[in-house]
Amino acid sequence: MRLLKALMALQESSGAVTDASLRELARAENVPLYRLQGLRSFYPVFRKEPGAPVQVQVCRDVVCRMAGGADHCHQVRAALSDRQDVEVTEVSCLGLCDQAPATAINEHPVQGTAARIRACATGDQPLPDAPMPDQAERGLTDPYRAAEEHYGSVRDLIDAGSPDAVIQALKDAGLRGLGGAAFPTGMKWDFTRRAPGDEKYVICNADESEPGTFKDRVILESHAHLVVEGMLIGAWVIGARRGIVYLRHEYGRARRALETAIGEAYRTGALGESVFGSGFAFDLEVFVSPGGYIMGEETALLEALEDRRGEPRNKPPFPTNAGLYGKPTLINNVETFAAVPAICRHGADWWAAQGAGDYKGLKFVSVSGDVARPGVHCVPWGTTARQVLERCGGMADGRALKAFSPGGASTAFLPADRLDTPLDFDAMQEAGSALGTGAMVFVAEHRDLLDMTLAQVRFFRNESCGKCVPCRIGSHKAVEMVEQVRAGAAPTTSVSLVELHQTLAKTSICGLGQVALLPLVDALRTFPDDSSLQALKGGQA
Repeated sequence: MRLLKALMALQESSGAVTDASLRELARAENVPLYRLQGLRSFYPVFRKEPGAPVQVQVCRDVVCRMAGGADHCHQVRAALSDRQDVEVTEVSCLGLCDQAPATAINEHPVQGTAARIRACATGDQPLPDAPMPDQAERGLTDPYRAAEEHYGSVRDLIDAGSPDAVIQALKDAGLRGLGGAAFPTGMKWDFTRRAPGDEKYVICNADESEPGTFKDRVILESHAHLVVEGMLIGAWVIGARRGIVYLRHEYGRARRALETAIGEAYRTGALGESVFGSGFAFDLEVFVSPGGYIMGEETALLEALEDRRGEPRNKPPFPTNAGLYGKPTLINNVETFAAVPAICRHGADWWAAQGAGDYKGLKFVSVSGDVARPGVHCVPWGTTARQVLERCGGMADGRALKAFSPGGASTAFLPADRLDTPLDFDAMQEAGSALGTGAMVFVAEHRDLLDMTLAQVRFFRNESCGKCVPCRIGSHKAVEMVEQVRAGAAPTTSVSLVELHQTLAKTSICGLGQVALLPLVDALRTFPDDSSLQALKGGQA
């Protein structure tokens, strides 16, 4: 982390990592210049030369595109065209899908018209304060009534608990990884606890970057103490002394909330050399990502923490045995860690009872797209997609539903007749998609599905780390083929999209390449009568 932290400090202080500063850093750190150049060229945060002092970022990805993002960006550019001190850039998802079309001024979220954004960018209006999340809605997994009660679960565990009992409780609760992979949490913790080695680590993956996904941001903004405590419990269970929250750089407010929670934990004795006087030591820090969607892949994240380019590793070995610096490492996402204190406080039976019917537990979902009230909701596991839509006020403007994506940009769209599918990993798979992160995007009848799914493929093409030849070349080829067909031309290759998808799914190292073409290819199968897809079906068959 030392080198990337130094580069981040240069970027923040000077607005760039210039060739001169790179050479100076190489001398100071006694590392080859090419190594620093490799880091600068890989991570999107770093610039070789400073830009304008005011940076306006406008999201170009699918949810913001639905809200007029392309026109919005054009209008913002036009409104600021006379300002040399302002730079307007289209960027990948900002994690503000509930505020589409999302715009940030120097990473500060701003909603409104191009005229309002101009006023904020030029200083004629102050940058607005973001609204606080609805505490009542988000608080269903918080076992504490007041800040004075925070870390009660870990106090009880240290006093009289058993690490094995915690693992069993997680297994009995049926908690699975809530970042998309759905691996059983208790099993992962058990593997890491039993892995040989005196030095172990706990890492929270807070780098959610997939279009449509923003629940972890809201959890951190409103309940950062739960994430800290979940990591603390994990460290106590596996025997780790150090933890790291890997946070995406756009989440400035979440960073402040997290750092405040960590500071309070140190002051109250929940973190440090002797947690609550027990002799158990655990230190926690925040590492701000230098950017890139691929960093959400756990082994790419580890590469970044080891001061390398964030390219996924081959597995096995898995991080539970050989993670950070080759040591056993427990990695879960924000929502997973946040659920642990409630399970430890109230018990596995209580957690199971929160679900609907035979389903166990609670689930945070991000809801965006053509809904009346986009946002984050904590719902019983097994709640149907229809019930989630009703919570959000139904479809905007009374429009009919055409399709919905249950789990983010990497999951297939489902038709409206599957709206009664429960939020459950297996149920969504049986319905023809995946729950993923629980990022639900609802699409109205008038939408162009080809345009939307192509936007998703473009996102994965842009965010590919380039390590895999199939992913690096195949994602570019797929976008090229679709754009040629949309322009009325024949594709310049005889390979079909389905063949490309199958190749990427079988040969890519990580999940990005494996799902890069899935939304588009699956839409051709699931929506055979959709008019927007007809030209593509004929052009690439």
